[in-house]
Amino acid sequence: MAEIIRMPKMSDTMTEGVIVAWNKKVGDPVKSGDILAEVETDKATMELENYVKGTLLHIGVEQGQAVPVDAIIAIVGKEGEDISSLLSNSGPIDPSIAQPEAPSNPEPSVPVASTDMHQGSTDDHRVKASPLAKKMAADLGLSLSQIQGSGDHGRIVRRDIENYQGSAVSGTPQASGLGTSMDLSAYLNRAAGQGESFKDLPLSQMRKTIARRLSESKNAAPHFYLTMEIDMDQAVEARARLNQNSPVKISVNDLVIKAAAMALRQHPVVNSSWLGDRIRQNEHIHIGVAMALPEGLVVPVLRFADQKNLVQLASQSKDFAAKAREKKLQPQDWEGNTFTISNLGMFGIEAFTAIINPPDACIMAVGAVRECPVVRNGQLGIGQRMTVTLSCDHRVVDGATGAAFLQSFALMLRDPVSMLL
Repeated sequence: MAEIIRMPKMSDTMTEGVIVAWNKKVGDPVKSGDILAEVETDKATMELENYVKGTLLHIGVEQGQAVPVDAIIAIVGKEGEDISSLLSNSGPIDPSIAQPEAPSNPEPSVPVASTDMHQGSTDDHRVKASPLAKKMAADLGLSLSQIQGSGDHGRIVRRDIENYQGSAVSGTPQASGLGTSMDLSAYLNRAAGQGESFKDLPLSQMRKTIARRLSESKNAAPHFYLTMEIDMDQAVEARARLNQNSPVKISVNDLVIKAAAMALRQHPVVNSSWLGDRIRQNEHIHIGVAMALPEGLVVPVLRFADQKNLVQLASQSKDFAAKAREKKLQPQDWEGNTFTISNLGMFGIEAFTAIINPPDACIMAVGAVRECPVVRNGQLGIGQRMTVTLSCDHRVVDGATGAAFLQSFALMLRDPVSMLL
């Protein structure tokens, strides 16, 4: 009997997924363990594993389309099996969730402008066409129902609009300013870059989650901020000496993570989580390290960070960074943080504030280590300084508690030998 394949929940925050690519096509035999597709979640691109033996009878989601968790995406059964009853009972995918099909040969962007949604045939919404073809047809006053598509399964693409013989503009003037007398050639010249233009970018699953979670955090958690400038002379010297013999290059951020982990052991209130009806004081120390990607931000977690030495922390951080760039992070890599560190020092940023990463009670923003004038024993000299800002959830952490944590953190970096004991 045929079995339905649904979009699985691949992370704790996932509400929908995008089919990046299908690895199988209708009619292919499949077995347990085969990778049916690649799915973009809010955290990473992951493999969709098959658990049913048989033949892929139906694919219900096109490449590039987003669907909610538990939506039907495919059907596997015996070759030649009648699945009409399953299809008729499955219901359509929510059109408010679905995204436009990603073409195999992406077409260039054109200036986007408002269009009259009432123009043209009402059938246009049911015609399969690329986003660019729809935009061109709307601006030119063409009805997609009159145009023959040359793409896959009759899909209308840019060349079909360009080749359409009846390209004279008809209908009402468009809000884009093309008027009613501009022909296709003039439109394409305009689209090529003359005049003002912009490009609307679709939201990735990662960006949607960042927007939702951080908006919730900023609006719900009463943030307050504690800033401290830390003497880094000894930390910089210790790092240079350690790297003479270390099998892995130790970064300033590795020192920051180690110092924070040890300070959290001394100040467990800062290592707490707000759970709505209670505060959970975590006895384990799992530090999330924010890492920037072109698509957004990921926060892999260094588990039991206080129990690891600098070489172990450096090695795992570098491994996470490589996996993040390749979109190979797995749920166990980013779940369970009790405290978060965001470091923009490598970009030359001296100081900034960060939004708390729920359910953590605090996040620490770390700036660049910089040379600056300092006064020692009444004498002016040059020293290494680093500014950190601790964002605290006032529902959990009070000012004096956060300040005491920063004092302990700074002491670790002023005397790095204490971190090796």
